[in-house]
Amino acid sequence: MLDPPRTGAGATVCRQLTALNPPVICYVACDPAALARDTRVLAGNGYELTSLRVFDAFPMTHHIECVAAFRPS
Repeated sequence: MLDPPRTGAGATVCRQLTALNPPVICYVACDPAALARDTRVLAGNGYELTSLRVFDAFPMTHHIECVAAFRPS
């Protein structure tokens, strides 16, 4: 389970996490742009996005929550 700050986990953390070879990475993101950046790093390290859900946790605002699942490709 990965629930980073709004800026995302970052490349270093993503690389360290994939080096542990978990069967699934569940990523909770409050910023879609940060999730996209981290998705690129995770994909480059052998993980593919297998599921993505978006939740409007804060109605009437621009904030959303995303829950993504990544599995080894």
